[in-house]
Amino acid sequence: MPHVIVNLYPGRSEEQKRRLTEAIAKDVVEIIQCPASAVSVALEEVPPADWPEKVYRPDILEKQSTLYLKPGYKNPFE
Repeated sequence: MPHVIVNLYPGRSEEQKRRLTEAIAKDVVEIIQCPASAVSVALEEVPPADWPEKVYRPDILEKQSTLYLKPGYKNPFE
């Protein structure tokens, strides 16, 4: 039962969000070979001003051992 959460800045169109969701779900099904009905995807829009405290610190900085792809941007706390 994979559940994927994508945090992103606001401003994407509904079409972009739909396409992203479909692509993620398709890849999850193909790669881990689970039924499509088992996959859920959530998109959480986080304003840039809130990114350091709501995403960077709890999900990136404090969970580095779980990251399979680390961001290439500079620490937003600096």
